[in-house]
Amino acid sequence: MSTTVSTAIKEVGHKLFGGYAELLRIPHTARFAIGSVIACMPFPMVGMTITISVQHYYGNYSLAGILTAIQAIALAVASPVLGKLVDKFGQRQVSIPTIIVWMIASIALVTSITNRAPEWVLYCITPFMAAIPPWGAMSRARWTTLLKGDRERTDRALSLSGVFDECMWVIGNPLASTLAVISGLLAFSFTGVCVVVGALMFLTELTTEPKSQTVLAREAGMTRKQYREREAARAKALQVEAAAESARAKALAEGLSEEQARAAADKAAADAMAGRKESIWGPGLIAVCVTWFSLGAFQAAASISIIAFATEANAKQYTGFVFACFSISSLIGALFYGAKSWTVPLWKRFYFCLAVVNIGIGTFMFAKHLWVIMIIYLLIGVCQAPTWINGNQLMLHLVPPSRFTEGVAWMGAMNSIGSSAGSAITGQFIDRMGSHGGFMVVTTLALSSLVIAFIGFKQIKSSTETPTLTTVHV
Repeated sequence: MSTTVSTAIKEVGHKLFGGYAELLRIPHTARFAIGSVIACMPFPMVGMTITISVQHYYGNYSLAGILTAIQAIALAVASPVLGKLVDKFGQRQVSIPTIIVWMIASIALVTSITNRAPEWVLYCITPFMAAIPPWGAMSRARWTTLLKGDRERTDRALSLSGVFDECMWVIGNPLASTLAVISGLLAFSFTGVCVVVGALMFLTELTTEPKSQTVLAREAGMTRKQYREREAARAKALQVEAAAESARAKALAEGLSEEQARAAADKAAADAMAGRKESIWGPGLIAVCVTWFSLGAFQAAASISIIAFATEANAKQYTGFVFACFSISSLIGALFYGAKSWTVPLWKRFYFCLAVVNIGIGTFMFAKHLWVIMIIYLLIGVCQAPTWINGNQLMLHLVPPSRFTEGVAWMGAMNSIGSSAGSAITGQFIDRMGSHGGFMVVTTLALSSLVIAFIGFKQIKSSTETPTLTTVHV
């Protein structure tokens, strides 16, 4: 009996997670995938470390909120720039000098905080904490290049990246809160070690690094500008072809004649040809980025409000574990989400997961105890990683292959801008009204975010019906 149960469990496990194991058995993939996660430790740790350390040494949440907002804005500005530079010149060429800048800035910031330097000094140093290479986008770019043409395994690889990201948050959040309470220096030192180790693992893996636009243009015997124009033209041609075919099929399904169907196809093709051909900024990308802005705003507001709530309850040391509950639940969601081959349209999955996260976090203002927030996080977290996975899959439809890193970086940048706005606004309300005021802001932003997402419904839905641009061979 026990043997039968064990065999059944193994079969289920293989069916669910065998695809992930297959991806990691591809030579060299495990190294860059794990290395990118380790190098990403500044994302979960820096914001919380700054908040806890500044509140401890300076005694107010407004300064902590402003500093995290400055870092988020700087990250929003730097991420797309770094992503664009990576696509142009290569991952190693951009990442190494960026890491050096971040290490110098982190040492200067922690020294200033612990010595209670004037606030203007913190304002000057904090922007340089955004000098973080787009590890997640670079890792996903390696997967999409490696698996080009294999849609199912590409989607699973993006889910696997989401799983690893959640592992980072599961470890980083409680670790940051624990280490920062002990010493801000200790928290920053640990983060610096992670950056160096992860960067060495990722950047020394050369066989999976995608070719930069510079290399591809050189191989094609043209300038980088000429290469980008050629690739944009090919992507546009694919979109025009898909639009024409879709219009023709729709016309025939409605009972129109072949001539009328051909006219509808010609009109759809002409419409698709209209507008700028070299820009990645179509209606779909704009709608996704605006949605990610609002997502970042209310989630950052929730984070700083939870820290204030825990501080009022004399349980500040447990804040990291509260966030870890969200990440653990999200990790489970990512595992199962990526293991399944979905037949439900991408736009339906996107809006369902987004609604669960927004409405769930919007209920925090009614929580009376920290454990209630933990339970809510556990329940809604299963949709957090799938929301980001869906966003990454949308990018496959919205940007051409050699600009994928830039597209994902823009999505993250808008999320960071939203985070900065959410942190700054919420810090002011917390100082005046306590954590309850912060949660009022969270609920307002969460509901507003959902409304904003549905305003872009037409653009997001239509983008999922266009071909996957990363399958264009250039």
